[in-house]
Amino acid sequence: MQGKVIIVTGALGALGKVVATTAQTRGARVAGIDHAPSQAQATPDSIEIGGVDLSDATQAKTAVEVAAKHFGRLDALINIAGGFAFETVGDGDVATWQRMHALNVLTALNTSRAALPHLAASRAGRIVNIGAIGALQAGSGMGPYAASKAGVHRLTEALANEWKGKVTVNAVLPSIIDTRANRADMPNADFSKWVTPQELAEIILFLASDAASGITGALIPVGGRV
Repeated sequence: MQGKVIIVTGALGALGKVVATTAQTRGARVAGIDHAPSQAQATPDSIEIGGVDLSDATQAKTAVEVAAKHFGRLDALINIAGGFAFETVGDGDVATWQRMHALNVLTALNTSRAALPHLAASRAGRIVNIGAIGALQAGSGMGPYAASKAGVHRLTEALANEWKGKVTVNAVLPSIIDTRANRADMPNADFSKWVTPQELAEIILFLASDAASGITGALIPVGGRV
C-alpha cells in the first residue's frame, strides 16, 4: 500500500474506519468520504470529505474530484458506503427497496463512475466493492437488502468486463460483520462465527494492492454462512 492513493467510502463507519486506518499504517494516502460530517483536518496524507450523499451522482463526482485534486491522482476506490434493512416482502414497503437500492447500488455506481477516469490513469487502478453472502440466496426478511447487494455483484462483474486491462474490479461478500451494532441487534448470536472488520480489511486491501493485478470480476465470500 506504500504510496497508494485510496478513496474509502463509508469511511466513518465500523468497517470503513478499520480499512482506512489499516491502509494508512501501510503507507497509503487515504481520502475518506462519508454521509456523516467530517471529523478531522486535511493533511498531506489524509482527507475526510463529509456530508456527502453518494446516491446523488453530482455529489459523488464532486467528492471524488476533491480527493483527486488533494492528492493529484487516485489508485484505488473501496466502496463501503451502504445500509441494511430487515423487512419481509409481504409486510414491507416499496420505499425500503428504493432506499436499499440507493444506499447500496447507487452509492457504488456513482462513485465508481466518477473515479474510473482517474483510476484508469493509474498503472494499478483498483475498485473493491462490498457485496454480501446473504445476496447469494435471500432468506426471509432479506429481500430488499439482498436484492440491492445482488445489484452490487452484477455491477462488479459488468465494470470488470468493461474496464478489463485498465482497472480491476472485485467484490468481497461478507457474512455477518462483528460490529458493536450487530452485537446489540443479535445479542444471543455466536459472535465467533462472524467475520471481523480487520479480517475483511486484509482481504479488501489485498485486492487493492499490486499483488492482485491478475484478479478481476471476482466475488469473494468471506466468513461463510451463519
